[in-house]
Amino acid sequence: MSSEKLLEIKNLHTSFRIRDDYYAAVDNVSLSVKKNEVLAIVGESGSGKSALAFSIMRLHNRAKTEGEILFKDENVIDMTATRLNDVRGKDMAMIFQDPLTALNPLMTVGEQIGEALFLHDRKLSKKVLNDRVIDLLNQVGIPRPNYVVDQYPHELSGGMRQRVMIAIAIANDPELLIADEPTTALDVTIQAQILDLIRELKAKMDAGIILITHDLGVVAEMADRVAVMYAGEIVEIADVQTLFEQPKHPYTRSLLNSVPNSTDTSKQDKLHVIQGIVPSLANLPRTGCRFKDRIPWIDDSMHEDNPELHEIEPGHFVRCSCYQHFHFPEEEVEQK
Repeated sequence: MSSEKLLEIKNLHTSFRIRDDYYAAVDNVSLSVKKNEVLAIVGESGSGKSALAFSIMRLHNRAKTEGEILFKDENVIDMTATRLNDVRGKDMAMIFQDPLTALNPLMTVGEQIGEALFLHDRKLSKKVLNDRVIDLLNQVGIPRPNYVVDQYPHELSGGMRQRVMIAIAIANDPELLIADEPTTALDVTIQAQILDLIRELKAKMDAGIILITHDLGVVAEMADRVAVMYAGEIVEIADVQTLFEQPKHPYTRSLLNSVPNSTDTSKQDKLHVIQGIVPSLANLPRTGCRFKDRIPWIDDSMHEDNPELHEIEPGHFVRCSCYQHFHFPEEEVEQK
């Protein structure tokens, strides 16, 4: 894995207007991604994962974005519309969560992939363009590409549409690829194929990949490092092995404890359920530990008033000191 930083996010705030006030969905986030690295961002729905991805690509129309998003030392937030159009789809690209809404229903598959190529190289002849489109369909494992090229998105299965989305994303060999829940709503076999494909592309293009998911199985299989996000904040960052073997933050531990363990069937009847839900944007507690209300058996005095990310080991960061006192309620019962 390269040590060269491709993307560095510093103190990023992305806020959305609700009635008369702005509320941060991404709140003071700092992250980095290296070349040839997969950084997974995990958390429940509503944690701010997709808001972060859209911020990096500058796809929010009406949000207020503050901080720095340095892509190869150039701040994305300060880019002009013309510069953004040069960078997006060429140097950095995104695989969207729902290909049916991301693809244009009125354009054929070939036209949509061809457009992604032509926008960044207007000298391409029709013959070269067509050959590149067929080659990309082959790369993403679509059978009978000469036939599929003339089909419309609604004529394809979910897995095939997702492959078309990936073909568009990788058309110009981007250095940074953001995959937002790339395997949601796909069956397990297709899911595995899509993940293999992303892995192959990383190796081939030496790209940095941000993988946004709530599937911890996918994280264990794909990621080099993991950032755990809750209520707009990063609550833990570590390399993938450390995170699974020595999770520290109560939220990380709760997430991992909520996953069925196929190797230990004795614990199947004791699956942990995280109390409550992720608070809505307008109701987010902006002071103190944001996870506090979901672990009410931990005394308030165990939380920091202004939780910071602490580096507890090289490269392993945890927010708030409550992790030092955290236990699951069932552990108390067992001890008694």
